[in-house]
Parts: sequence; C-alpha cells; structure tokens
Amino acid sequence: MSKKTTVLLLNLGTPKSPNVSDVRTYLFEFLNDRRVIDIPWLLRKILVNLIIVPFRAKGSSKIYQQLWTKDGSPLMIYGEKVKNLLQQELDENFKVELAMRYQEPSMKRVLEKIRLDMPDKLIILPMYPQYASSTTGSTFEKAMEIIRSWEVIPEIKLINQFFDHEGYLNTIVDNANKHDLNEFDHFIFSYHGLPLRQVNKVHPNKNCKDCDCDKQFRPDTDYFCYRATCYETSKLLAEKLNIPKEKYTVAFQSRLDKNWLEPFSDKIVIEQAQKGAKKLMVFSPAFVADCLETTIEIGMEYGELFEENGGKELVLVESLNDHPKWIATLKDLVINYNPKPLK
Repeated sequence: MSKKTTVLLLNLGTPKSPNVSDVRTYLFEFLNDRRVIDIPWLLRKILVNLIIVPFRAKGSSKIYQQLWTKDGSPLMIYGEKVKNLLQQELDENFKVELAMRYQEPSMKRVLEKIRLDMPDKLIILPMYPQYASSTTGSTFEKAMEIIRSWEVIPEIKLINQFFDHEGYLNTIVDNANKHDLNEFDHFIFSYHGLPLRQVNKVHPNKNCKDCDCDKQFRPDTDYFCYRATCYETSKLLAEKLNIPKEKYTVAFQSRLDKNWLEPFSDKIVIEQAQKGAKKLMVFSPAFVADCLETTIEIGMEYGELFEENGGKELVLVESLNDHPKWIATLKDLVINYNPKPLK
C-alpha cells in the first residue's frame, strides 16, 4: 500500500494588495514575529505598532505599487506556478500545497486543509536556501505550533536549507549565463541582512565580528550560521562561473541600522562605481522568487545608485522563479533530501 505524502511549500509572504491598509496588515504580522524582531515583548510592541508600522506603511505601499503586476504580487504568482509545476513532476501519491508565513494563503488555513486530508507523511519545505531563525526557524515554529494540537500527527520531514544543492546552484548559474560575464567589471552576491545579535545566537561562544567563516566554511560549526552559508553559497557559485575571488564581493542588503551584517550592499555598489566599474552584475541567492528586495531594491534603487556614482549599467540576475531546474531541485529535495553529515 503506497503512502500518501503532502508537500507544503512555504515562503515569507506578501500583502494582499499594494493598498496602504493591506501593507499595514502585512507589516503588523511580519514585524510582530518574535524571531524577526528579537527584543523583549513590550519593547517590540511599542516599536512595531506605534513607531515602525504607522510611519512605514504609506511609504512601503508606494514601493509595492511599483512591484505589483496586473496579475498581482510576483512572489505569489511564482509561488502558485512552482506549486503547480512541482505537482506535475510528482506522482499521484504526492499532493503539493503552498502557504505563506505571513498573510495569505495562511499556514493555519492550509495546514487545516492538510489535517482533514490526513496524509501519512508531511514534508515541510521553506523556500529559503540559507537557514536563519527569522525565516526558516520562524516557519518551523509556526507549523509545529499548529500541528501539535492535531489528533493524528503524521510522519514529518523538515527541510531546513539547501544552499549547497547542485540544482539550486545550477539554476542560478543558468540565469547568470544568459549574459556575457566577460563584460562585467565586478560581481556582487547580495543577501538579505540580519542583525548581528541574531547571527551571534547561533554560536554564542564566538562573536560574529571575530569569526573567519567568510574565509573558511566548517560544516561542523558553521552549518546553521547564516553568514557562513551565504559566503559558502557565493564561493560555490563563483567557482561554477569561473569568477576569481578579486572580482566578487559578498554583501548584505535591507539593513535597519549599523549593527547588521556587513559589508552593506548599497555601499559596495557605490564603492565599485567610484572605483571605475562601468558594468556590475548583482546576484540575490537568498531569494528564490523575484520580489521587493530583488526587483525594486537591487534592480531599481541600486541601479540608480550605481549610475549616480559613475557606473553605466547594473544587471540583476533574475531569481529562480519557475525555472525548470528549480522545479527539478524541489522534486529532488522532496524525494531524496538528507542533510549532509557534519564532519
């Protein structure tokens, strides 16, 4: 008798629309997550509900209006496409569902649908290549919070990261090779930033600023260090693309203050332009679908920064989106995933 397996794909989330009210609702839910802003409860409530959201909702709404297409949010559009394409690749014993950590389709609603379907096995696959407490960790915590009340809890498989999966890397390589790499003066691998305190929690006996994981990846101690896996992802991609070390920089975007992971992507963009670089390629390996942080922040805002400081063209390598190799990667993760043994 074959086992019935449900695959739950998860991504961060998106407002229902670019309207101020919907953006405000999204920001309230997102920023009130204790893993996203990891400060004492009362301080977080005051900071998020009385300061950040009231003052940012209107400005964020304008940015989302730039991102929105006639079919809606790119994150949701690609999420549905990937869900349907993966379903086509798996046999009849698998059922693929899609949910978002914040907003719709909500984890609560989709997991209730799964509960009623009573699968024998549930595979939870957050689509974040590099593990971080504020993304993958938060997603797993929310899922377990919901599932723990079920009368029947199926076998559960958690896929926590896939930054070194050949299919994931080769999809990015394919997208980069749509361009002539010889034309570019420099390459930036830009990842979403994190507060240093969050990274330090992964290895409490070692301060991130004193760590050399940017130079050497040690699986036994660095496997869940976000900074370390970002540098390792970049190294693996650079090797596949034959980009020498001196021609690329690993950087971090979307910072809220100076106590976040460095170097900062926007500063590197300016620095490269001022050094005389005329053509710059930027990768966004932390994102599997084009979104606000890729299309707007990198593609538009960083492009303007580059030109304002003397550069001519900044090229954003598109995200994995619905690339066939990305679908094949997800299929392989679902069927064959086993975390690498720590050496």
